[in-house]
Amino acid sequence: MTSQHPPSTARESALEEARARRRADVLIIGGGINGLGLLRELALQGVDVTLVERDDFVSGASAGSSHMVHGGIRYLENGEFRLVRESVQERNALIRLAPHRVVPQATTIPIYSTFSGLLSAPLTFLTGSKRPGRQRGAIVIKVGLALYDAYSRAGRTVRRHRFTGRRRALADLPELNPRVKYAATYYDAVMASPERLALDVLADAVACGPAVRALNYVEAVGLDADGVLVRDRLTGREFTLDAELIVNATGPWTDLTNGALGRTTVFMGGTKGSHIVLDHPELLAATRGRELFFEHEDGRIVLILPLGDRVLVGTTDLEHRMGDPIVCSDAEVDYFLDLVPTVLPGIRVDRSQIVFRFAGVRPLPAHGDASAGAVSRDYRIEEREDAGRPGRTLLSLVGGKWTTFRALAAELGARILGELNRPGPVDTSDAPIGGGRGYPVTPVARSAWIESHADGVARSRVDQLLSRYGTAATAYIDAISGGSDAPLGYAPGYSRAEIRHLVETESVCHLDDVLLRRTTLAFEGRVTDELLAELAEIVGDALGWDHDVRAAEVARTAGILRERHGVDLETPAAYPARG
Repeated sequence: MTSQHPPSTARESALEEARARRRADVLIIGGGINGLGLLRELALQGVDVTLVERDDFVSGASAGSSHMVHGGIRYLENGEFRLVRESVQERNALIRLAPHRVVPQATTIPIYSTFSGLLSAPLTFLTGSKRPGRQRGAIVIKVGLALYDAYSRAGRTVRRHRFTGRRRALADLPELNPRVKYAATYYDAVMASPERLALDVLADAVACGPAVRALNYVEAVGLDADGVLVRDRLTGREFTLDAELIVNATGPWTDLTNGALGRTTVFMGGTKGSHIVLDHPELLAATRGRELFFEHEDGRIVLILPLGDRVLVGTTDLEHRMGDPIVCSDAEVDYFLDLVPTVLPGIRVDRSQIVFRFAGVRPLPAHGDASAGAVSRDYRIEEREDAGRPGRTLLSLVGGKWTTFRALAAELGARILGELNRPGPVDTSDAPIGGGRGYPVTPVARSAWIESHADGVARSRVDQLLSRYGTAATAYIDAISGGSDAPLGYAPGYSRAEIRHLVETESVCHLDDVLLRRTTLAFEGRVTDELLAELAEIVGDALGWDHDVRAAEVARTAGILRERHGVDLETPAAYPARG
């Protein structure tokens, strides 16, 4: 796109500020959850910081999440006790600090033997390898869950695990494979919309003032004596940003980003994980609201997770070259369709029930010949000094996962403050995230909140916005009160005024930003040609697009949905011809 495609008001303001100042204490490259988490941490510490992301915020690896906020019970078998402890603590913290996004989730493991894995589990712990087909038995799982509960003791926000025998397991979940001998149910947490949680993290950062600048669709393309050369991908305009510290937080693209900055590294060895989303009422009912977490015959841990009126099935763990497309392949779809009947034999799933598919690459460290499942999910920080200008440091983040983004940001933030010779960090561990600030967590408090904000807006609408945005819904309520809040004609769960408000305030630049990251419309399989045209009108009016740009955006978005997410619209998407 060219200058005929003007950026949003929020983005333009941040872009002008960055161009005017050019220099910051810290420049973060990468706008996934770890980059955004670090931005928020540094902003809360009062650091002058700029972040650039070559695409939209949280559109890369972070968009490939399994939607779980979890301690990683299976990491115990690899001996990653520190990571599990930290992950459980962070899970508990996110339930408390972002209750509008992260909620406890009952998870059931079907178990088919008592003693299986007693010998292979220690072997896995010692060697990092596991024999396919050797499923974990009740004793191994019981020991793991006891450790898991022990790590949850401090700051407990979820219940302890429980074991049941075959009769109770089938009474609780009648569709389970009748071969089941036991069922273990424990609690982790789920985030219905990871992208919205990441946007909350971003909003917290930029609310700290003009010393915090976050730019999407701005790519780091080189490094020289004056700083990092960046390119605005909407206009093609290039300019330089400089900082004492440069942080590469581009996840699986870390080595490619370092290469663009003139630094050859071989830090990363990411693996691809894919998922499908199903509109399948029978499968949804069979879960009884629980995640089913089980081991397939090939040794891969997979999940079936109810999300609203949809069901998420995932995930794979395949070696991936970053130059290849990141898509859920037909072979992976076949894998998912085959595995559902292994745990729920009475349920049949076919391609017609798939409404969305997606894939992401985990930012794992390079691991040679080690199996993907045995690779550490922990993180580390690599440091290089800029040979072209002594005193300027490049930090590369290797690893990291959704659940631990706050802990990672706190650790890296403290290190950065030390590098900058700034006072020790302010404790941010109790800072609520986004719309979790003051969120009413009891029915009585929720009713009172809705009543106090329903002046001129229907209570049902306030309730819907509170569910969608947490207490940040007040900005949306203000935007729609006293005016028209007409629902979208082809997605009445959203309104025209609501869409316009998020476009103007959340750095929307493309139509797919709205469908894939600012709303859940694509994930839920609600996109039609008519909806694309309707949204192109609203977004286009907000951003000043002419007819040709609107048509190009509709075609672009339809192509992304088809090629990356398996969404084939009924007719070729097209914006209406000029009147």
